[in-house]
Amino acid sequence: MNKNSNSKPVYDLEERTFRFAKDVRLFVKTLPKTIANSEDAKQVIKSSGSTGANYIEANEALSKKDFSMRIKISRKESKESMFWLRLINETNELENHKEAGRLIQEASELTKFFSSILEKTK
Repeated sequence: MNKNSNSKPVYDLEERTFRFAKDVRLFVKTLPKTIANSEDAKQVIKSSGSTGANYIEANEALSKKDFSMRIKISRKESKESMFWLRLINETNELENHKEAGRLIQEASELTKFFSSILEKTK
């Protein structure tokens, strides 16, 4: 369960992955302008967006095998997002480090959701 700015729970995983990608983009805009942050930001923007995009593709899958593959990609991309967010958080003295921590936690929770979905499809 995720909460938006109005503290309403979000149970829809498509919406949750969309908000994650959106929140990552908003967070990246606040980063200090360095070469490392620029490169890391590109990576986390790609992986956070891919998390949701592949989940949407999984929901449109033509077969169980295709569904499982897309969920695995979503899980991989959420793990990658967590990596880049941690790297950004631990190599900067961020004023909004709490937001970085929240995004890292959200990436972790999404990874767990995708793992759970995979276990149920076996």
